Amino acid sequence: MTRPSFSISLILPGWVDRLIDLDRPYRTDEEKMSLANALASENVKNATGGPFGAAIFDCTDHRLVAPGVNLVVPAFNPTAHAEVVAMGMAGTRLGSYDLGNEGALPTVLVSSVEPCAMCLGATPWSGVSRLIIGARDADARAIGFDEGDKPANWVESLNARGIEVTQDVLRDEAASVLKAYAAAGNEIYNSAPSADQRDE
Repeated sequence: MTRPSFSISLILPGWVDRLIDLDRPYRTDEEKMSLANALASENVKNATGGPFGAAIFDCTDHRLVAPGVNLVVPAFNPTAHAEVVAMGMAGTRLGSYDLGNEGALPTVLVSSVEPCAMCLGATPWSGVSRLIIGARDADARAIGFDEGDKPANWVESLNARGIEVTQDVLRDEAASVLKAYAAAGNEIYNSAPSADQRDE
C-alpha cells in the first residue's frame, strides 16, 4: 500500500501581482484598506476565492510587506483565510515567524472584514502591533458566513497585548464586496448554523 504524501502549498492568484505595488507607501489607513478591499473584490471577480482580502504593511515606511486573499475553496484548505495567508506570506518574505515583536520592523494587519475566531486567535501570535478592520463581523454573518465564537471583549484583549485596533475603515466599501459575492450565488462555505441546528 502506497502511503499518501502530505504537503501544503498556497499560491496567490496571478492577478495579485498586477494589483500590488511593493515600492509605494500606503500612508493612511484608508489607502491600506483600499488595497485590502481591492484584493477582496478582485478575488470575487476572478472567481479565485472568497470575498476577503488582507495585507501586512510595515508601520515605519508604510510599504506593503505581503498581500493575502481567501483561498479556502480553491486550495481545499479550511485555514486559508485572507489574514492567515497574508501572515504566512509576510513571514516567508521576512524570513521570520514573528512579524514585529522580535523583528526589525513593526507591522500592521489590514483586513477587509473583522477577523473570524481563527484569525483573531492568530493575530497576537503573528507579532503585528496594529489591526485595521473594514467590514464588521455582523456584515459577514448577514450573508451567511459563520465567524465563530469570539469573546465580547476581544478588542480590549488585543489592546491589553499591545495591539491597537481600528474599526470601520471604509466599512461600506468592504461590506459591498460581501454583498456582491452573495448576490452572485457564490458558495458560502462554513455557513452559520440555522436556528434549528443551534437548538439541537
